Amino acid sequence: MAPVPALPAGTAPTALTPDEEALYRDRVALINGGRAADPTGTALYQPLERIPGAPSASPIAMRKRGRQVIAPAALAAAEDYAGRNNSSALLVWHDGKLELATYFNGRTASEPVVARSLAKPVAAVAVGRAIDLGNIRSLDQPASDFITEWRSSDRRQILVRHLIDMRAGFLAQGPTFDGASIWARAYLGPRHERVMIDEYPLTHTPGTRYEYSNTPADLVAVLIERATGRRYAEFLSREIFQPLGAPDGQVWLNRPGGVAHAGCCLLAPPELWLRLGILLLQDGVWERRRLLPPGYVQAMVTPTPQNPWAGMSVYVAGRYTGRRGAGHPDVAAPKTLHSEPYLASDLFLFDGNANQVVYIVPSLSLVIVRTGEQPPGAPEWDNTVLPNTIIRGLPEQVRGRAVAQPGP
Repeated sequence: MAPVPALPAGTAPTALTPDEEALYRDRVALINGGRAADPTGTALYQPLERIPGAPSASPIAMRKRGRQVIAPAALAAAEDYAGRNNSSALLVWHDGKLELATYFNGRTASEPVVARSLAKPVAAVAVGRAIDLGNIRSLDQPASDFITEWRSSDRRQILVRHLIDMRAGFLAQGPTFDGASIWARAYLGPRHERVMIDEYPLTHTPGTRYEYSNTPADLVAVLIERATGRRYAEFLSREIFQPLGAPDGQVWLNRPGGVAHAGCCLLAPPELWLRLGILLLQDGVWERRRLLPPGYVQAMVTPTPQNPWAGMSVYVAGRYTGRRGAGHPDVAAPKTLHSEPYLASDLFLFDGNANQVVYIVPSLSLVIVRTGEQPPGAPEWDNTVLPNTIIRGLPEQVRGRAVAQPGP
């Protein structure tokens, strides 16, 4: 692995108060201690700020048992696969109604899940909403119009779109959370916004390379707050959660009263991601109200030249390959099994840590949500099983609307 670049000339490491140092040490111990240190998986993500949901909202309609469009055997097979893989919830929505809503191991519909990287598509939707409101001109506006500290550095070339398509040029996400590492300080630090803005290394010219990292997505919270003059949690509440009729959520702050993490670990019930999936399936319109600019969803699902499977905080079917991951396609890193091509070439997905995934298939009016813990690993998780099982269970005349993912 290449050495981490030095700090930019004249830049000192971000200073912390004694209380902030103690908070940072606690977080480093938690993340390195695993489940033994954090049995619930939530202790790390403190403090939290509430995201008020809709005070009253229409529940998502459920098809009556026996009237599902999807074959019962397919629904049962998908439910079995999710249940064998440490899932907390499996939701299957087709053409306006839920066909399946199963919560495993005593979990309930209202219980929040730790979203991990499922927070990144929420950040991309927040950017689209800010563009629709006129707070941001376009995806191609320089991010330095808001993160003004970058105006006199090479970072002035970073565009808004680069913060949500992993092409900002930042150092790739690293494998260690040693307390002295830049990755730990940019993720766990009580002043992580200063670490990201001032210290996090730029390793490539912005727009020229895809490199997966939490940093650009986390900077969306800074972008939104500076562009709108509103707290990130309040913006999500008023502009996304409440219009979608979503329940309450919570967002992780770097310190009490501090800056939100936009790239990780939003807490909300699984229904939030179902509603977001439906919003994108409907081209950014919810109950006849447009929340995202025309063409924004298409921009989200258009892959970049540097990664044929990644758009803006979503992944796309693209051309079939048996294994793919979040990192640059050419980098040796863990990759998720895809045992066969997706049966719909227009499928796109949110894909987070622990194989928490939302599959969206516009041609079939289909959204599938799986949340939970890391699957057991033997046999390994296969990212094509859930969507292809459900698609095969659709009536032939419906299934025929989709075109299978092209081969390699």
